[in-house]
Amino acid sequence: MTVEPLVFTTREDAAQSAGWPPNIAASTIENVHFGSIAVVAVDGGLRHWAGDPHWSTFTRSTLKPFQALPFIREGGHSHFGWTSRQVALMCASHSGEAMHTGVVESMLQSVDCDATRLQCGCHVPGWYAAQGCTPPVDAAWSPIQHNCSGKHAGFLAACRLHGEPVENYLDPSAPLQRRVAAAVSSLAGLAPHEMPFGTDGCSAPNYALPLSRLALLYAQLAQGAEAPREGESLGILCQAMTRHPELVSGTSRSDLSLMALGAGDWVTKIGADGVQAIGIRSAGLGIAIKVTDGSRDALYCVVIEVLRQLRLAALDDFLPATQWLRTKLHNARGRVTGRVIPAFKLRAA
Repeated sequence: MTVEPLVFTTREDAAQSAGWPPNIAASTIENVHFGSIAVVAVDGGLRHWAGDPHWSTFTRSTLKPFQALPFIREGGHSHFGWTSRQVALMCASHSGEAMHTGVVESMLQSVDCDATRLQCGCHVPGWYAAQGCTPPVDAAWSPIQHNCSGKHAGFLAACRLHGEPVENYLDPSAPLQRRVAAAVSSLAGLAPHEMPFGTDGCSAPNYALPLSRLALLYAQLAQGAEAPREGESLGILCQAMTRHPELVSGTSRSDLSLMALGAGDWVTKIGADGVQAIGIRSAGLGIAIKVTDGSRDALYCVVIEVLRQLRLAALDDFLPATQWLRTKLHNARGRVTGRVIPAFKLRAA
């Protein structure tokens, strides 16, 4: 497995402005962010790549639409009277805003559960970080505000649908999690033993996949009802995500910006520790990215550069209203101290 440099961050040299010798470079590379990229067609063929397109990485939250897939296939959303808003929350890494928590509460009420049933834990809502705000020091958080609470509410609903106990819904041996593993294995074209198992930050089972297979999942998801397999269910999931990107993500968040720019053609999902997956319906492509050190600034830079190199979008499309994308680094006084610079060129198959 070979990763390659994807992003450089530089430190601007203050020496020249201070009259130091002119042979000192105007900027110096301070950090190198390595990783890999896979761009795959809906038929599974590799189209473009950087680094190792088959690098195995934990999917983290990019897995969420496929963790919801068995429930949708079985008609669980219709059984409980859920709309596309509830389906979108099943796929979300939300910011804990009122628009998110209200939908999660409705999901729990419809399956006769409350927040104490959620086994995702608690954390500071992501809205604060997205807005650059400091959370109140005396605030108490509910599991409903956890970014994965919609997924967990969906898990509880799946157990209710099958008359299964809700107490152990995160147990890898529970029927629910076996159904999820089977669905992911089937769509990715991998045997279960080829998907290393781990535990996600919200305590749910998570799987590692080659980037090329994660890209394949998103190529299929983007095709929705036209997908060669699971089209009806993938159509429901994709439509919910692209119709309600603000619920899948949150105010000032990257997935919201990406799906808004895609105008229904792009379905995207970020994951923790430098993972991003994107499906492009019109191009019949799926994109999977892993930045090995988990840097969000580096990941955002890679996402935009991949879209640029594939001639799907340009940096200028994002800059006017984008808080999450940093091309320049500033210190506390607002002075530019460095830059975030893409360092790769996609190779074509």
